[in-house]
Amino acid sequence: MATVTLDDLHKSYGKTAVIHGVDIDIADGEFIVIVGPSGCGKSTLLRMVAGLEGVTSGEVRIAGQRVNEKEPMDRDIAMVFQNYALYPHMSVRQNMGYGLKIAGTPKAEIEARVAEAARLLQLEPYLDRRPRELSGGQRQRVAMGRAIVRRPAVFLFDEPLSNLDAKLRVQMRLEIKQLQRDLGVTSLYVTHDQVEAMTLADRMIVMNAGVADQIGAPLEVYADPETAFVAGFIGSPPTNFLTPAAMGVAAPEGVQLGIRPEHLSLTPAGGAQATGRVLNAEPLGAETLVHLKMADGTLTTVRQDGTAPIPAEGDTVGLAWDAGVQMLFDADGRRIRD
Repeated sequence: MATVTLDDLHKSYGKTAVIHGVDIDIADGEFIVIVGPSGCGKSTLLRMVAGLEGVTSGEVRIAGQRVNEKEPMDRDIAMVFQNYALYPHMSVRQNMGYGLKIAGTPKAEIEARVAEAARLLQLEPYLDRRPRELSGGQRQRVAMGRAIVRRPAVFLFDEPLSNLDAKLRVQMRLEIKQLQRDLGVTSLYVTHDQVEAMTLADRMIVMNAGVADQIGAPLEVYADPETAFVAGFIGSPPTNFLTPAAMGVAAPEGVQLGIRPEHLSLTPAGGAQATGRVLNAEPLGAETLVHLKMADGTLTTVRQDGTAPIPAEGDTVGLAWDAGVQMLFDADGRRIRD
């Protein structure tokens, strides 16, 4: 196990900068999720830690040691990819132990480590099967087992659940979280799925066009976003971005008003601070999402309890909210603080 430090990390391809100075100190045993949309630089950042991408400037330190010039095999890391990368002609047992075999580990130790990983991952009945005989979730467990047997200082996960169906993703997410807790290994996990980020991370790095827009615990980031990008990306449905004037809020020109859907409630239109026309409603059981069009054309979503009355399409309704939950962002998308 080890700490990981990214110190003013930059990456450029020629004159094109793709990572713009990321800084974070990751504690021993911490689970960090790097989250953001496609093209934001999250996988590039992970690959720089792994040694699969060079560092233009700044430092990567693992267990306090600079590793910029070290090959991946010398960094004491293990990586789990989204495509599993299993050898099709090898059994599960052989796949899990292959890296140790190449490293010259004694056969008895390989067998012991593989057996222990198989027990942790509930793979014991499948050790003699080939990858083609396994489900997607079982193949991902084998890929994780191959990483576990190496007993690395750091686990790196590159969107490992993206090839699984929705139900299996939920199951595997729980298993990865529990496994990381049991092993206590420092982990960096890349995903574009903000639900994965919220549920897995001790802290998360929200990437936006190569910049770490915010680093923090999931609920802290959700409740107190630093930028409009973070407010819009973290949370489903996303934050509503509204014109202050249309909502009766005093603010300078160019400022955006952000309010999360669950912080809005529907009221009678008469005397309301703001009103909108109901476009449609989505009853989801425990909750209902009501979509409105405001007078200035802005679209707004209200999340209400599933037992609340559902307004009819075309109705004009009022909106109410606590001023303490509203967020203001300047023209550059930075949070305006009082």
